This record gives sequence, C-alpha cells and structure tokens, in this order.
Amino acid sequence: MSAAPLLELRAVAKSFGGARALRGVDFTLQAGEVHALLGENGAGKSTLIKIVTGAHQPDAGTLAVGGERLSHLTPAKARALGIACIYQQPALFPDLTVAENIGLRLEAGTSLRTIDWAARGARALELLRRLGAEIEPDAEVRSLSMPEQQLVEIACALGAGARIVIMDEPTASLTQKEQHLLFTVVRDLRASGVGVIYISHRLEEIFALADRVTVLRDGESVGTHPVSSINEAGLIRLMVGREMTQIYPPGEATLGAPVLSLRGVGCTASGVHGVSLEVRAGEILGLAGLVGAGRTELARVLFGLTPADAGTIELNGEPVVLRSPQAAVAHGLAYVPEDRRRHGVVLEMPIAENMTMAVHRRMFPGAWLRFGAERSLALDYIRDLAVKCTGPDAAGGSLSGGNQQKVSLARWLATRPKVLILDEPTQGVDVGAKGEIHKIVRRLAQEGLAVLLISSDLPEVLGMSDRIGIMRGGTITAVLPGNADAPTVMSAALGQSEKGAA
Repeated sequence: MSAAPLLELRAVAKSFGGARALRGVDFTLQAGEVHALLGENGAGKSTLIKIVTGAHQPDAGTLAVGGERLSHLTPAKARALGIACIYQQPALFPDLTVAENIGLRLEAGTSLRTIDWAARGARALELLRRLGAEIEPDAEVRSLSMPEQQLVEIACALGAGARIVIMDEPTASLTQKEQHLLFTVVRDLRASGVGVIYISHRLEEIFALADRVTVLRDGESVGTHPVSSINEAGLIRLMVGREMTQIYPPGEATLGAPVLSLRGVGCTASGVHGVSLEVRAGEILGLAGLVGAGRTELARVLFGLTPADAGTIELNGEPVVLRSPQAAVAHGLAYVPEDRRRHGVVLEMPIAENMTMAVHRRMFPGAWLRFGAERSLALDYIRDLAVKCTGPDAAGGSLSGGNQQKVSLARWLATRPKVLILDEPTQGVDVGAKGEIHKIVRRLAQEGLAVLLISSDLPEVLGMSDRIGIMRGGTITAVLPGNADAPTVMSAALGQSEKGAA
C-alpha cells in the first residue's frame, strides 16, 4: 500500500464576492517531489497557496496533510504541520541580525526566558551552512541582498522541520550564480524527503527542477503531467488555452535614421565606459549580457539618473546633455525600469494617476484641474494596451503583474518619446501577458519609435531584436545582427568572441 501524499487537495473551490478564484481544483504533493504550479496571473495560484498555508478557508472541497483531513487550517496550524512558504519578498525584521530572525522563528518560550546567544548563533550558522550560504549569523538583515534574505527564509524552514516548502517565484531577483545555489538547495530538500511546490513563470526552471507540473487556468486545474512527458509548447498551450506561435511577433518595420547616437559615453560612478552605439527609428535594439555587465547602469546614464561624465550623446543628430530625468524626458527619452514595485506603478494610486504622472504639468497647466482630460487619456491607453481592469479609478495594486507593466509603459508613452528604454519589460509576468507586451513593443517600433530593450531572457532578446548589442564590463563589446543564434550571443557575452560594431 502506497503512503498517503504529503498534501492532497480535492475539488477545492473559493470565491471572493461574485468572482470565482478556484473552481474544484485537485492537487497532490508527494514526499521527495518537486511539483511545479503554473498558470497565468489571475489563474488562481496565489489563492491556492493561501489555502494551503491557512490564510484562506476554502468554500468547498477537502484538504489533507499526511493523510489527515483538516477541517479548519490556520497559519499557526499550517506551520505546526511543517508547511512553510518562501515568498519573493522575505518577511524578516530588517533591524535584527540573521541569528535573531532565525531564533524568533524557531525558539519557543516566553519573553522572560534567558537567551543562549552562543547556541542561537551556532544553530543559525549550522542551518546556513547546510544551504551553502556564506552569510554570517551576526549580520543585520538590512545589509543582505534579496537572494541572501531568501536563503535565511529557507534556513528558517529547515530549522522548523518543514515537510512542505512552497517557493513563490524564488528566482525573480537572483543572479545566475545564486539561481544555481537555489537549485542545489531545492534538490537537497527533495533528496531529504521534503515536498516542494515550485511556482515560476520561467519554464526552463520547471524542466530543470520539477518532477510533475500542474497547470491552472481560470481557477481550474487543466492538467497534471510528469515533466518528462510534456514540452514547453504543451505547457504554454495549457496555460493560455491556445497556441502561442506569436510570443515573439515578426518585425516588419523599415528602419529610419539614427535617433540615439552614443560616442564614447561613460560614467565613472556607475562603471560605464567607452559606449558607442546607435539606435534607429523603428528599430528594437536588444541589449544582452551577463548580470553585472552594465546594461541597467547604461539605461540610468541615458535617463540622467547617473549622468554621463565622458563622451557625447546625440538625439536626431544634435548633441544633448542629460543631467536629470527631467532633461531626458524633455529631449524625448522614456525609461520603463526593471523594478515595477519600487519605480514603476504606485500600487495605492488609481490607474489614471499612474498613467499621467510623467505628464502632470501638461495635464494640469497652471492651477487648472483637468480630471476629465486625465481620465480620457487613461481610457485611451487602457484600450490601446488592452489593460485588464475595472476602470481608470482602480488602484494599481489591483492589477496583475502584466497589466501593471502596461500601466508603467503607458505612463512613459504619454510623454510622446522618441526613444523608449525598456529594462526587463516582461520579468515576472506570465507567458500570455509576455506575448501581449511583445506585440505592443513591436507595434511601437513599427510606428517609428526607437526602442532599447534590456533583457536577461535570451529567447526574448533573440526573438524581439533587429540588432543585439553585447555588454561586458560596462561597455559595448559587440553588436550582432538580430538573427544571431544563442551560442553566438552567449559567446560574445562571455568575451569568447568579440566582434566589431555593426
């Protein structure tokens, strides 16, 4: 007789008001298994995870842990049963040390008990070293990078004896080296008998780590398959309910004259040096390179956040000085940054205000408040970019990641730019939204906009670019044709094949 699953959900349903978030979902997790959970934003993944962790109660269906059916699961009971969730944004106390954070999670007792500081530090060190993490127990959490904070969260889960570990987009902010470390940790957890629920939009991670995959669509489980029995096209078809042959729409634009020209541009503070590059009207120029190559730093130089201190920048053949974002916008540059949460959409602010933030003076000249004009502009972009929302008054935080990215894009399109800089435009969005954003970017290029596309997603760079600039060590080391293949691009990024600018 086979052992009961670590976790089993049967016909689980959940509604919020009139909206049905889950419709009879089945899901099982075995000991020593990595089970991937996929689906577009809004498919029901977050609701399902909140039910498993006790944050939400299902309206119907059953939930069992280790064969024990649970009628009412709370967060405290979930933790006692060995369920731990590692989120993108770790829930740690920034002003406490690593050892103190781990101790607060794992140590029982009253506030009047005596703390064995040496034992606390030794336990934290042992847990961290089990993960291969070179983090000191006495380091303050605020001094740690986001990946290091995630490792502290995993250490807490290990110390608590977690049997079920949920990882929600764990690699969204990790470098390639840190991703490999995390993958090792996940495999070690599996080897020790822990069940891992792994949520990611990056399909390559699913094939590298998972044993099985369950796909949710519109609140329903539309398929559970061994990873070895399905390919990427099959997963995409399950997620979006259709063939996705246009994830990277073909380019049809006729390239015009150079709009942005860089000659030996550098910025000592950001490590950018000797950058020479041209982006033409109607062109999507992809910027590829390894983490730390200087791509985002170059974008910040161009947008006046860290102004250039060497070289010349020309727009439409005229030299310009970009000492601030205001100057960059005035000269026709727009920048959609990588971090939507910090620099993109203001989650508490209505969509209309988010979209018009960069053109506030144009919207409200002098003392006149033209809310009708603001609303009209927002409605135009909601329609043109197919933003899925209840209307321009909805809060930015009510939108999915893909729709937040569209709102961020609308904000800068409202400035009527000549050059659009996109930094990781589809990071953290589902495959359906990714295809929609690609179509928007391609359409903008066809309308004559010059686009500088920065992406760590190599298929995206290959699929979207008319030409590909390679950055390494803070400078452009090669410019390749858009039809270059992945090995050629990677070789150039690694410095193994440096070609002159095209």
